[in-house]
Amino acid sequence: MSKLHFTTKHANEATVQRTWYVVDGTNQTVGRMCAKIAAILRGKNKAYYTPHVDTGDYIVVVNAEKVVFTGNKLEEKLYDTFSGYPGGLKQETAKSLQARRPEAVIERAIKGMLPKNRLGHKMYKKLFVYAGAEHPHTAQQPKDLKF
Repeated sequence: MSKLHFTTKHANEATVQRTWYVVDGTNQTVGRMCAKIAAILRGKNKAYYTPHVDTGDYIVVVNAEKVVFTGNKLEEKLYDTFSGYPGGLKQETAKSLQARRPEAVIERAIKGMLPKNRLGHKMYKKLFVYAGAEHPHTAQQPKDLKF
């Protein structure tokens, strides 16, 4: 009786093929959109996903100022920054952060969904978020990504 041997193919930097995608944030729910973007940045949408290799694609998010929150999150959700000094905690609501820096809402949500190590930092660097409809990545010929 012969034994069948199957080998698993692991991706590496030479075999990964990266694609550029554009996501329009108009009327998209923040958490749902960011969870799908984080999975694509990690490469989980590919058949050769390998946990220890950055197999993800590039994502360009436009119209970040037009994303929506569900429920009362716009008034009640707090974003914290801490300087490290006593009394150095600053809190800001989602409404004021979205008015001041709309791309920061999406960036912080996606960064929290990526691994907290060097590999996660490499994945995060493939994310580009813009408040308006214009972006400077037309030379990469990004494809539209619909959710």
